[in-house]
Amino acid sequence: MKKQYVIGLDYGSDSARALIVDVNTGEEMASSVKYYPRWMEGKYCVPAQNQYRQHPKDYLEVMEATIAEALAKCDSSVAENVVGISFDTTGSTPALTDVNGTPLAMLPEFEENPNAMFILWKDHTAVKEADEINELARKWDVDFTKYEGGIYSSEWVWAKVLHTLRKDEAVKAATASWIEYCDWLPAVLTGKTALNEVKRSRCAAGHKALWHTDWNGLPPEEFLVELGPELKGLRENLFKDTYTSDEAFGTLTAEWAAKLGLSTDVVVGVSAFDAHMGAVGAEIEANTFVRIMGTSTCDIMVAPEDELGDKLIPGICGQVDGSVIPGMMGLEAGQSAFGDVYAWFKRVLEWPLQFVSSEEEKKAIMDKIIPALADEAAQIPMEESTVLATDWFNGRRTPDADQNVKGTITGLNLGSTAPRIFRALVEATAYGSKAIVDRFLENGVKVDQVVAIGGVAKKSDFVMQTLADVLGMPIKVARSEQSVALGAAMFAAVAAGVHTTIADAQKAMGQGFEKEYYPIAENVEAYKALYEKYIKLGKLTEAGF
Repeated sequence: MKKQYVIGLDYGSDSARALIVDVNTGEEMASSVKYYPRWMEGKYCVPAQNQYRQHPKDYLEVMEATIAEALAKCDSSVAENVVGISFDTTGSTPALTDVNGTPLAMLPEFEENPNAMFILWKDHTAVKEADEINELARKWDVDFTKYEGGIYSSEWVWAKVLHTLRKDEAVKAATASWIEYCDWLPAVLTGKTALNEVKRSRCAAGHKALWHTDWNGLPPEEFLVELGPELKGLRENLFKDTYTSDEAFGTLTAEWAAKLGLSTDVVVGVSAFDAHMGAVGAEIEANTFVRIMGTSTCDIMVAPEDELGDKLIPGICGQVDGSVIPGMMGLEAGQSAFGDVYAWFKRVLEWPLQFVSSEEEKKAIMDKIIPALADEAAQIPMEESTVLATDWFNGRRTPDADQNVKGTITGLNLGSTAPRIFRALVEATAYGSKAIVDRFLENGVKVDQVVAIGGVAKKSDFVMQTLADVLGMPIKVARSEQSVALGAAMFAAVAAGVHTTIADAQKAMGQGFEKEYYPIAENVEAYKALYEKYIKLGKLTEAGF
């Protein structure tokens, strides 16, 4: 059997990973991770204002570096037999472009302007604009949000575009269109960067851009102009058609083939968002609830179209035909903060370390905080766990997106220790997860099994056991350390024509599961009552004080 390889490129919030995979066996030949250099310097971000921007040059630089390093770890024959490349990225992470399809930050006059850069998924500067989109959609003859859970989020493209155009006149004057970076990266590699050549991702457009065949693509010009005159004219420079990620975007240009040390015959696939490709890497099938668990969570399901029918599931992040597996309905949900909640508490506890002069000693202490909290929190009897929290420290993604809500901690007393508070935060993130599962179940979507991938799933027995107990369901953890990049590699194999379908690629390249957490019966019953208290606290929090 001829050896053939594909490269899955996974673009996360902080770094990008290149994974080289054997298309016939799923063997991971080599990988490389590089952090975005400007991002790691804290450039262009103002956390206090929820502003998070990334420079397009960061994306290109780490792409070259990761692919080069991964290939250098392999025999030279591997590079000669790479047949495909596919990307996954965070999303919605759009940038405004000029008439040529160039992100404005790539132009000299805008290279240091955050408003000209890619607006990271967790940028929440457009809360007002999201509210306006929801208000107008409810008044319009057609509710353009109905396939996106009925609530548009500030994390999504139209809110971000409108906010940025309102804020920056110079950027507005130069803007002709916008592009998600999961679409921009394959466009760059194939040389198809002109606005009319870009193959737009079905996943990105359907879940975040109000695209649907029911209204012939994107919302009409009249709706957009009513929303804001700043959007006038953009639609004609956007798109009508979208593409699923089993399709080819094109092949490497001579320039990029030379830069990467690959052939111009290498096929570049249509790309998608990280969670959707991660679910494929985790071998998703019908009615499997896949959790991508990191700083936030993204939850993915697929359902047969005839099973879902005309049913609309309220308050999720969209239901899009083919956004995960072509031929099936892709369903997305998630939490705006998961691991980020634990990281916040860690930062609070780290405050006194500023008085420690030794950097080595300081780091040693910092590295022990979360593991020590988890170990002690796990020993606290449930009947003594009196602290209760909500998980909305970065707003709420689902169910029912609302970036205005805040996190809450209650039930504190003079005996409330750091481990007890940490336990409450872990339980809160599990309750938020249960709220999502319940929303699917309440709307007739079967959840037959739960699969977890991501850093939290791999690292924390305490978090995973708590989640299994709160959900009252077993949770499988995918074996691959790099399920998201593996999913991108599977799509690359199909786009390159090696495998006919995604199911074929999963069968050949999937790596199975390494562990399963089973719910503890007495904990399941106890958490049912605590979950009801979480719901009540959430309603109180939403009502305000």
